[in-house]
Amino acid sequence: MLWLMLLASLSLFTGHAFAEQELSLPAVTLSTNPDGSQEYSVTLQVLIFMTALGFIPAAIIMMTSFTRIVVIMAILRQAFGLQQTPSNQVIIGLTLFLTMFIMTPVYHQINDTAIQPYIAEQKTSMEALDAAKVPIRAFMLEQTRLKDLDTLAQMAGITQVDKPTDLPMTVIIPAFIISELKTAFQIGFMLFIPFLIIDLVVASILMAMGMMMLSPMIVSLPFKLMLFVLVDGWNLVIGTIATSYGMGVT
Repeated sequence: MLWLMLLASLSLFTGHAFAEQELSLPAVTLSTNPDGSQEYSVTLQVLIFMTALGFIPAAIIMMTSFTRIVVIMAILRQAFGLQQTPSNQVIIGLTLFLTMFIMTPVYHQINDTAIQPYIAEQKTSMEALDAAKVPIRAFMLEQTRLKDLDTLAQMAGITQVDKPTDLPMTVIIPAFIISELKTAFQIGFMLFIPFLIIDLVVASILMAMGMMMLSPMIVSLPFKLMLFVLVDGWNLVIGTIATSYGMGVT
């Protein structure tokens, strides 16, 4: 009974304190800057940021190198003939860290031009957001084919622009995704060919020996693994992915 009374008293005190704190919070305000732009209060900015957290995974997947890397890794696993090795957790983890490695220069530009000036209160939230778009837009346009940009621009009703940077993000992002998928399939095709040749050779040998009941996949798997290890396959795959983004190119 004593514990119940203490808990009731604590809940009443906490509720009263929270009510006082809630009343002391500033209302959501909208201020006008000297240049005519509008700035929301910190309370509303925090609310918008917390709402935007739900879109961050989609942004990481679709606006970075994540898509290309994860598709290449999935095709490579399929070429091995392995269904669960490496596991999905390993592939996603490796893809995330490779994405962080490749996107590091872009992050540094965003940090220098948008994040740090916003923290230092040299830029408003909208100015920082506009400044952050510039490096990520440049990265996506560098990896996007003009044909994909033209197709998406025509579908959006945009007939003529002076330069690709004038296109809206709603056109650049899907064009970037399509280009990433095409590039990933091209690299995956080149990785698939050596393993396909091994499968064909093993299947032909087993057929000539009359061992038709034995699955060629079981016999070819050790040879594919040995070939991949001997040529230092992981180093080649990672190097190919990084080089496709211009990493290490002088």
